[in-house]
Amino acid sequence: MKKPTKEERQRACTRKRRYRSQGDALDAVAILGLERSRKAYPCVLCGHWHLSTG
Repeated sequence: MKKPTKEERQRACTRKRRYRSQGDALDAVAILGLERSRKAYPCVLCGHWHLSTG
């Protein structure tokens, strides 16, 4: 599988919801009841936090 281009990474970042902190992201996961299926990670492109599956 090929590595995503910078444009593809930027497009993926802009489609995702952004959280100001890891705590905010994890609070959103808890509210949705998805603790086991979602993880928070810092985005190197925007500096905010996103949620991923897995």
